[in-house]
Amino acid sequence: MTDNIAAGSPADGYLGDPAVRAEWDDRYADRQQLWSGRPNGALVAEVASLTPGRVLDVGCGEGADAVWLARGGWDVTALEVSGVALERAAGHARDAGLTVHWVHATLTEAGLPPASFDLVSAQYPALLRTPDAAAERALLAAVAPGGVLLLVHHAGMDTHQPDDGGFDPADYVWPSMVADLLDDDWEIEVDEQRPRVAPDGGAGAHHTDDLVLRMRRLR
Repeated sequence: MTDNIAAGSPADGYLGDPAVRAEWDDRYADRQQLWSGRPNGALVAEVASLTPGRVLDVGCGEGADAVWLARGGWDVTALEVSGVALERAAGHARDAGLTVHWVHATLTEAGLPPASFDLVSAQYPALLRTPDAAAERALLAAVAPGGVLLLVHHAGMDTHQPDDGGFDPADYVWPSMVADLLDDDWEIEVDEQRPRVAPDGGAGAHHTDDLVLRMRRLR
């Protein structure tokens, strides 16, 4: 795992498929700011009852969630495939005087220490499906005993038809696929669809409802 602090820049040693990095770098490079710059509403709501500890922010983007969590006393590791996004995220953390450990990698190639995070947060992740469910298993494996996996996605996206832009829901991991892998070591605390608390502006602001899946690892 490659760590860096907010006082510097994310490491250049990307781990993962170069095509995935290039796709997301292009998407971020098209705009000066892709997201709203505010933490995701479902994360804010679900973290309110948790004691700060070690957190993994999966797909941290431009860093709004990571910065908010660090400001709240969490020890944050933030993972992202786009180097463009990570540079912006590191700048936001640096401006706030906060330390974040940046990981430039795909989830499945990051080499994260197993069972070591009190919270794993995946907010609207674009995780690619594989026959061996590698991404789903990586999410679960990162959670420490007693810790929480919080997975939030746009309601209804998994049933969309493939579109001309190349989006096919069959290519991606959805919350139900993670839930299907749970065994007796896990307890589902929240599994619901709710109105999305969406900040103004930013890509994805048109989505109105969230799927929120919060799971606790018992042992």
